[in-house]
Amino acid sequence: MTDTPILHVDMDAFYASVATRDRPDLQQVPVIVGGGHRGVVLSANYLAREHGVRSGMPSARARRLCPEAVTISPDHEVFGTVSAAVVETFRRVTPLVEVVSLDEAFLDVRGSVRRWGPPEQIAEDLRATIHDEQGITCSVGVAASISVAKLASRRAKPDGVVVVPPERVTTFLHPLDVGELYGVGEKTRAMLHRLGLVTVGDVAHTPSRTLQRAVGQALGRHLHELAWGLDRREVVARRAPAFGLGGGDPDKSMGAQETFGRDVDDREVVLRELLALTAKVAHRMRVAGVAGRTVTLTVRFADFTTLTRSRTCPEATDVTQEIYRTAVGLYDALGLQRARLRLVGVRVEGLVPRSTVHHQQVLGEREHGWPEADRAVDRATRRFGSAAVRPASLLG
Repeated sequence: MTDTPILHVDMDAFYASVATRDRPDLQQVPVIVGGGHRGVVLSANYLAREHGVRSGMPSARARRLCPEAVTISPDHEVFGTVSAAVVETFRRVTPLVEVVSLDEAFLDVRGSVRRWGPPEQIAEDLRATIHDEQGITCSVGVAASISVAKLASRRAKPDGVVVVPPERVTTFLHPLDVGELYGVGEKTRAMLHRLGLVTVGDVAHTPSRTLQRAVGQALGRHLHELAWGLDRREVVARRAPAFGLGGGDPDKSMGAQETFGRDVDDREVVLRELLALTAKVAHRMRVAGVAGRTVTLTVRFADFTTLTRSRTCPEATDVTQEIYRTAVGLYDALGLQRARLRLVGVRVEGLVPRSTVHHQQVLGEREHGWPEADRAVDRATRRFGSAAVRPASLLG
């Protein structure tokens, strides 16, 4: 059995990396994701971080620190889709995946070494696979415990692997500031500094009872154990957070909508947008391994009046063209003609696991068709990015 079975995988500047992966023009410039006029920064790439820009910072301050940065609006649905795909990559290696957030997870690989090799090799293979399939990088810490693996992944950034074997734990931990210990916040760090405990080594060499009298019994005991790398917590398999942020309950529905830059009354423009939205939703469904029967169309007019119409299909589907045809049928049934639209949206409801859906072919139906085409597109997208393959009507 390996002595370093815990991996902490942390995506590098995840939101910024996903937002710019298909934008070669943004690879060498500072980029800020989110913020807007009066918002806060969701993420920043490493070039922006060199100027002091950090997530959670008011956008006005970020612009003062880095006026040359390019600001991009976040696409939470894309972030969620990429996150879900990355987690599925983890689960191909081990079922013991504890998802902490959209961009980080702990893996226990002790049961995977016979098939996949030692933990360091697993870490390198995961990094290569994620880069190849998603076009982004990650950093991995490898250790005997959750807390040390977390600290190791920080030292691995960006785009690296750091292994901390048991015999090197104290050498690795003790020079660090106490604020680096997993779970130690600013208040606890300030309190320990006031007590003269500046490094992890200072905490480790303070008698446990003395530490407990100073900061409390439970916290003192916990800090002392962390300082010696004695975190005994186990990785607990936990599903990813809802990857369809802003897109409804992922157990029941998935959807996407788009507000036009100006009001639209051209049917062809509306249908192009419906196709783009449908392709996005169907791809997310296939990544999540679900299918749905009910397609819902949302339209919002220039005066902000909103209509929704739904249609239930004979069987659950995740096929882009089938969902799109249903959405177009709903749109045409409204008879809008020259009505000016502000927004359109597509949602698929009543989601069930794709493995429970069995399609019954009819006489004369092709053996291979749109489902196989969708999956070929998914493979190309994973390998070459979201812009690699798209319907011809969406080019240009």
